[in-house]
Amino acid sequence: MDEEPASYDRVVYKNASVYQYMKICLIFGNGNKKLGAEQFKQLIISGLKDLYGQVGASFPFDVLTFDQRAQSAILRVYNNGLVKLWSALTLIGSCENESCAFRVTQVSPFLLALSGNSRDMEVQ
Repeated sequence: MDEEPASYDRVVYKNASVYQYMKICLIFGNGNKKLGAEQFKQLIISGLKDLYGQVGASFPFDVLTFDQRAQSAILRVYNNGLVKLWSALTLIGSCENESCAFRVTQVSPFLLALSGNSRDMEVQ
């Protein structure tokens, strides 16, 4: 009785998700300027347009949540647009003649992963 050894197939998915989710915040040099949700998105679109032109600024992304007090948002973008969006955010340096910078705090293919941050947790 010759039994064949068991065989296993290893299957690895690089990324099964269609979208990437980014948690970002906008920081101003003087620290007291606040933008509304529409201005926030328009600033990102203008950064994309400056870097990639009119066609580059036309790829879709969504602002899922926006916190005006913290000037933070969660963005949803297709996988193939993540690098474009991230690079445009990195190069935005001013808004209405005031210095500013976007900080990307978390990126994940899963929206649920952005609900908490272990760096912000307080252990009691």
